[in-house]
Amino acid sequence: MRVTQPKVILVGETRIIEDGLQDYLQHIGVPHWETDAPSDVERLSEVFGRLCYRSFEPGLNPNVTRVREGNAKYLGHVLEVGHGSVIEHAVLNFIFADVSRVVTHELVRHRAGTAVSQESLRFVRLEGLSAYVPTHIRESEEGMEVFVKTMEQLEAVQRELAKLFQIDQEKSFDRKKKLTSAFRRVAPDGVATSIGWSCNVRALRHIIEMRTAPDAEEEIRLLFGMVYDTIKDRYPNLFGDYEVEVVDGLPWMKTRYKKV
Repeated sequence: MRVTQPKVILVGETRIIEDGLQDYLQHIGVPHWETDAPSDVERLSEVFGRLCYRSFEPGLNPNVTRVREGNAKYLGHVLEVGHGSVIEHAVLNFIFADVSRVVTHELVRHRAGTAVSQESLRFVRLEGLSAYVPTHIRESEEGMEVFVKTMEQLEAVQRELAKLFQIDQEKSFDRKKKLTSAFRRVAPDGVATSIGWSCNVRALRHIIEMRTAPDAEEEIRLLFGMVYDTIKDRYPNLFGDYEVEVVDGLPWMKTRYKKV
């Protein structure tokens, strides 16, 4: 078996269509409006927030005599007052590689504001098995021995079934698919796989705090600590309000603006 660590890869993010935004700004009478947002994700969140109150500049809405200037100040207020709907518009796209099915089974429970495309073990045949080894097992010599031995036995089962059913000589992809699906039933939940996962910013803020909390499962805590490290500097005005506390060797990201 191969021991793995989860990998977080940010592969996409919301991008503003400049001509479209300019058309809207022209439409409402502020064609020269600008913001110091460090990313399109933060700029889009600000645009949708200001759209709600037509607060791009004083007087544009007769009820608004002053506005908050600057993206950091504006989004900081959005987080403070819990106006979370405006940060649902921006979406981040990740690939989580070498994560276990333990993680993916828990991850798919977060449905609102997310999209999932998971590596299919109905199509992708297992040969060698890879897995993350949790701390309690990793720190025990006897535990590691049992863990590795079991994984190696399950690897052997995959190879034995492949040989028995001569899948490498099979010409029909449909039959290969059916055999691969049958073989995966004796693969462990801990087997490493990959999943494409997209999430809007509002949902992601909640998931980061929930899944790095001390009562969350170890591997998913590790994973979302890595997610936070990946995005905190890229989108500072949306994720800069977190405090980090290390519990049981893993970071717990906390904010006073819960469930924005």
